Amino acid sequence: MKPDIHPQYHLIKVVMTDGTEFQTRSTYGSEGTTLNLDIDPKTHPAWTGGSQQLLDRGGRLSRFNSRFSGLSFGKK
Repeated sequence: MKPDIHPQYHLIKVVMTDGTEFQTRSTYGSEGTTLNLDIDPKTHPAWTGGSQQLLDRGGRLSRFNSRFSGLSFGKK
Protein backbone atom coordinates (compact mmCIF):
# COMPACT_ATOMS: atom_id res chain seq x y z
CA MET A 1 0.00 0.00 0.00
CA LYS A 2 1.28 3.48 -0.86
CA PRO A 3 2.17 5.71 2.10
CA ASP A 4 0.43 9.07 2.65
CA ILE A 5 -2.40 8.58 0.12
CA HIS A 6 -5.28 8.68 2.61
CA PRO A 7 -6.93 12.01 3.51
CA GLN A 8 -6.58 13.37 7.03
CA TYR A 9 -9.47 12.22 9.26
CA HIS A 10 -10.13 14.60 12.16
CA LEU A 11 -12.80 16.17 14.40
CA ILE A 12 -14.95 19.01 13.04
CA LYS A 13 -17.95 20.90 14.44
CA VAL A 14 -21.22 20.78 12.47
CA VAL A 15 -23.76 23.59 13.00
CA MET A 16 -27.33 22.87 11.88
CA THR A 17 -29.66 25.59 10.53
CA ASP A 18 -31.54 25.70 13.86
CA GLY A 19 -28.29 26.40 15.75
CA THR A 20 -27.70 22.97 17.25
CA GLU A 21 -24.12 21.77 17.12
CA PHE A 22 -22.36 18.43 17.26
CA GLN A 23 -18.89 17.09 16.67
CA THR A 24 -18.06 14.38 14.19
CA ARG A 25 -15.04 12.98 12.42
CA SER A 26 -14.59 13.97 8.78
CA THR A 27 -12.11 14.65 6.01
CA TYR A 28 -13.66 18.11 5.51
CA GLY A 29 -11.33 21.06 6.19
CA SER A 30 -8.83 20.72 8.99
CA GLU A 31 -8.95 19.92 12.73
CA GLY A 32 -11.53 22.15 14.46
CA THR A 33 -13.17 23.47 11.28
CA THR A 34 -16.85 24.47 11.54
CA LEU A 35 -19.24 23.19 8.87
CA ASN A 36 -22.42 25.30 8.66
CA LEU A 37 -25.26 23.43 6.98
CA ASP A 38 -27.50 25.29 4.51
CA ILE A 39 -30.08 22.50 4.36
CA ASP A 40 -31.23 20.90 7.59
CA PRO A 41 -31.75 17.11 7.38
CA LYS A 42 -34.29 17.31 10.24
CA THR A 43 -36.74 19.38 8.20
CA HIS A 44 -35.81 19.07 4.51
CA PRO A 45 -38.20 16.87 2.47
CA ALA A 46 -35.31 14.96 0.89
CA TRP A 47 -34.56 13.37 4.27
CA THR A 48 -37.98 13.43 5.90
CA GLY A 49 -39.87 11.94 2.92
CA GLY A 50 -42.09 14.98 2.48
CA SER A 51 -45.21 14.95 0.40
CA GLN A 52 -44.56 14.37 -3.27
CA GLN A 53 -47.09 15.31 -5.88
CA LEU A 54 -47.19 14.74 -9.61
CA LEU A 55 -48.11 18.12 -11.05
CA ASP A 56 -49.43 18.58 -14.55
CA ARG A 57 -47.69 21.74 -15.72
CA GLY A 58 -48.66 22.94 -19.16
CA GLY A 59 -50.70 19.83 -19.93
CA ARG A 60 -47.61 17.62 -20.31
CA LEU A 61 -48.96 14.80 -18.18
CA SER A 62 -52.36 14.80 -19.84
CA ARG A 63 -50.73 14.85 -23.33
CA PHE A 64 -48.51 11.92 -22.34
CA ASN A 65 -51.46 9.94 -20.99
CA SER A 66 -53.55 10.59 -24.11
CA ARG A 67 -50.70 9.62 -26.48
CA PHE A 68 -49.71 6.44 -24.71
CA SER A 69 -52.93 5.29 -23.03
CA GLY A 70 -53.55 2.63 -25.72
CA LEU A 71 -50.22 0.90 -25.25
CA SER A 72 -50.03 -2.17 -23.09
CA PHE A 73 -46.63 -3.40 -21.97
CA GLY A 74 -46.94 -6.98 -20.81
CA LYS A 75 -50.60 -6.66 -19.86
CA LYS A 76 -52.80 -9.52 -21.03
